[in-house]
Amino acid sequence: MSNQMNYSQFLKDENIVWIENEYLRLGANLALGGALTYLAEHGKDNLINSFDWGRQVQMSFYGFPNPYCPEGFEVKESWKYLGWNPIQSGDCYGHRSDILDWKCENGEIYVKCIPRQWPMNNCPGECTFEAWYRLEGKTVRVTSRINNDRSDRTLYPARSQEQPAVYTNGPWYKLVSYLGDAPFTGGALTEICTKENGLGWPWEHFWPTEYWTALVDDDNYGLGVYNGQTCLFIGGFAGKMGKGGPKDAPTGYISPLSSEILDHNIVYTYQYALIVGSLDEIRKTAGLIDDPKCRSFFDFTNDRSHFTYENITDKGWGKQTGLEFDFNAEGKLVSPAIYLDKNCGKLLLDAAFTGGEVRGKLTLKHLPRTRNQEIETCSVDFVLAADGTRQLHTIDFSAIACPSIGFSLDFAGDGHAQIFSAQLT
Repeated sequence: MSNQMNYSQFLKDENIVWIENEYLRLGANLALGGALTYLAEHGKDNLINSFDWGRQVQMSFYGFPNPYCPEGFEVKESWKYLGWNPIQSGDCYGHRSDILDWKCENGEIYVKCIPRQWPMNNCPGECTFEAWYRLEGKTVRVTSRINNDRSDRTLYPARSQEQPAVYTNGPWYKLVSYLGDAPFTGGALTEICTKENGLGWPWEHFWPTEYWTALVDDDNYGLGVYNGQTCLFIGGFAGKMGKGGPKDAPTGYISPLSSEILDHNIVYTYQYALIVGSLDEIRKTAGLIDDPKCRSFFDFTNDRSHFTYENITDKGWGKQTGLEFDFNAEGKLVSPAIYLDKNCGKLLLDAAFTGGEVRGKLTLKHLPRTRNQEIETCSVDFVLAADGTRQLHTIDFSAIACPSIGFSLDFAGDGHAQIFSAQLT
């Protein structure tokens, strides 16, 4: 976007609600749907870029159809194939999202807005966004939520979601994370994008097994992003590395990615943390807040717990207890992108199956050793009782256990499943 005078007027202090502690000052911009436009340690510069309304730190969701072209609205051709894409700040034409409610009390900011469809000319999303921001030391703990109310009732497949989208200013250009198979043991970090290697745009895909990634400056100081539900991230830098402020085009980018089904009526929530400091501080803090239990036990009582399907459709959000679906020889149940070390060798399913005997393969996705590497897989056969009774089923994959980034159950025939929980041991 070129008309920066129009953008700059909405970055003024009178549009921002603030919280601060002894370390940080944080600003949520009420002119931009409550997206974050300011984060800095006291005495240091603002980390967050706001060159246009696609930057900031904000919610952004993706869905079908793709392209999404509702009657009566103009769609920008260059962004057309993002499909259904409501974002928190505004759209690519410069229209801003509408604040419905906000509060700042007890050290927490709450905002609620009607987002805009990013690729379209002033098209409100058929949903609302909510966000809660709280400071803890040099960390911002965030809860984000979408409340869908789409007129299109189609149950579409999963799409990859930014959780969240984070954009930094030019000085914080170096993309760093841990990509090895021994997380939180002090192993060497990987500099993914640097001035020397020239990488960064197009964005890089990578698998940080410590669930965090940082953009830092020449002194290895900057902003880390932690999301304990996914070890698939995307990030990089666009423009000239090392210089630029909130209104300038050069920007760093980080986003944890999670594949999710967004039903027409879903209430979907995720959490993440922004960590300010040196690389050592960011890594240490990520280790302290990381909770491995959230990636070893999955309760499907109220939601899908980040599991998705291939060639399978369930009853939709709010209409079932557990994961309930019919399957066939083309169907797959797919886990989130979580790190499994070589000692993880069993999957326990609290479930009821029908269809005689359930056969298939449990397929592991090997941890890539380099960024953007094609993912290799290996599989083990399973046979599960399918007499319709709820029981604990065990799939032993210890014979193929290796550092992995998730798994799938690939069914080999027809049947019906109701899965109440899954546990990895």
